[in-house]
Amino acid sequence: MRAAARPQTPRKTGRQDASLFLVLALAASAAAFVPAARRAPLPMRAAARPQTSLKMAADGAIPDMNKRNLMNLILLGSVGATVGGLGGPFLYFFYPASSGGGGGGLVAKDAIGNDVTFDGWLSTHGPGDRNLVQGLKGDATYLIVKEDKTIESYGLNAVCTHLGCVVPWNKAENKFMCPCHGSQYNNEGKVIRGPAPLSLALAHIEDQEGKVTFTTWTETDFRTGLNPWWS
Repeated sequence: MRAAARPQTPRKTGRQDASLFLVLALAASAAAFVPAARRAPLPMRAAARPQTSLKMAADGAIPDMNKRNLMNLILLGSVGATVGGLGGPFLYFFYPASSGGGGGGLVAKDAIGNDVTFDGWLSTHGPGDRNLVQGLKGDATYLIVKEDKTIESYGLNAVCTHLGCVVPWNKAENKFMCPCHGSQYNNEGKVIRGPAPLSLALAHIEDQEGKVTFTTWTETDFRTGLNPWWS
């Protein structure tokens, strides 16, 4: 007996395979152009409203009037103290030094800042000497020792009246000779050669408790017969 014949399954042809591949490719391409699902926008937060001054006052954020006045006073006081502390010395610098008189005066100082006494000065300086000390307003001032070995009753301000150089004493020439521009003064400080226009300023010398003390010269200049130009 012959075996029953098996039914033959149809074979897929190459065309069917190509068609299937084409369908799949078209499906994938179409899926690429499908718009993505939009996300729902996040809810926006409401902007914080600035607190009104009334609300801040109710919360205690704004001080009351008394506190504000106190804070203003503290601020003004601190500013005033600072300005006064800095400005006081600045203004004092322009305040003229006391010229003395009536028991007052300014004690002469030597090169190291010690008080100059009559006895101490005359023990180291002889007749005819003219040496510098610190005088009125801090200016260099000459003390003159006379032939009787006493100190002259006036001092000579050593600042040249031309441009302010300190004028040295030339003992050999017996006069003061400025090295800056050639001005000259005699042994009493009277100008005898320009360009300096005026004589050296004078200052009185007094004995106060043994110390050489300067006071302002306000009388007529005995060298010129004129009123003192420095007063």
